[in-house]
Amino acid sequence: MKPKLYLVPTPIGNLNDITLRAIKVLKEVDLILAEDTRTSGKLLKHFEIATHMQSHHMHNEHKTVDNIVNRIKNGESIALISDAGTPAISDPGFLLSRACIENNIEIECLPGATAFVPALVNSGLPNDKFVFEGFLPVKKGRQTRLKFLAEETRTMIFYESPHKLLKTLTHFSEYFGEERLISVSRELTKLYEETIRGTIAEVTIHFTTKAPKGEFVIVVGGKK
Repeated sequence: MKPKLYLVPTPIGNLNDITLRAIKVLKEVDLILAEDTRTSGKLLKHFEIATHMQSHHMHNEHKTVDNIVNRIKNGESIALISDAGTPAISDPGFLLSRACIENNIEIECLPGATAFVPALVNSGLPNDKFVFEGFLPVKKGRQTRLKFLAEETRTMIFYESPHKLLKTLTHFSEYFGEERLISVSRELTKLYEETIRGTIAEVTIHFTTKAPKGEFVIVVGGKK
């Protein structure tokens, strides 16, 4: 493998969604950087990938970037994967990619799974123009961001965890209006995949009576 950084998407749930090219790269690189080696270890074992792994996550990436850059400069090929989906999309990857660019190191990003695309496409909301917001700020800056997004005319996409879903839906109702159209997808590609569509008020009632479980992608219609 040519010495460079490979950004390799991994399945967001269904293991069959990995590409043949991704498997080939992960088998042939010198090192795999994984967000959580325990989680990724199950994926590598399933596809009989024996490549050595090293931990690379939001808590250590600032300290390890320089070492990784030097290893690629010295001839190693390195792949970066996250727990699920495409690296750097609400996951580690940006800092390392930027450092490689600054050091004239080639980056190759493979196409593959990412959660927000199927959630957007099956939402029934306009998808010709959209903005990806990822996770909203937990505390500081959350109100400011929501006030700003209240005027957004494009479709908006958010990620959210189950224990914060109802709080976020309540905030959406407050800032966007309870009649704003919304689509909430959970457990995409998995056994209990589900998408609930309707107004913010209707979807809030659904998840008030049915406890949120799994990881969520929220798609919100823009201001008319």
